[in-house]
Amino acid sequence: MAEVSANRDVVTVERVVPAPPERIFELLADPSRHHDIDGSGTVRGAKDAPARLSLGANFGMSMRRGFGYSMVNEVVEFEEGRRIAWRPRPAGRLGSAFTGRIWRYELEPVEGGTLVRESWDITGEKLKLLVRPARKSTTTAMEATLARIEELTRA
Repeated sequence: MAEVSANRDVVTVERVVPAPPERIFELLADPSRHHDIDGSGTVRGAKDAPARLSLGANFGMSMRRGFGYSMVNEVVEFEEGRRIAWRPRPAGRLGSAFTGRIWRYELEPVEGGTLVRESWDITGEKLKLLVRPARKSTTTAMEATLARIEELTRA
């Protein structure tokens, strides 16, 4: 079961996944697998992406939420096997206005597997007032994402 914590600008969901952190990290570091773990149902597929993410890597995602659109992501935090985070922005001219949020995954070995912590951090978001209302749906999607990670990495 997932545990949720939230403040005004950061939502975090945690779940113990019965798999080693290295296995989970490999899934997260492979942008071609992000549609497999996406609990929101919006990620369609990677484009212009490296085979494996690293600090500073840029990768695109085809998305769909009512209509198709593209996002460009930059990996802004990276600790092999333990932490990965990226900052998304819309592709094109709107990208500079709708930027600042961070998707973060932190992995901590615990008895029985790995504590996986996913965070949606909008503290740096330029248009927070437009984004904050998505907290509830984002939390639900994050819980589904952690369940998918568990399914895909089960030993």
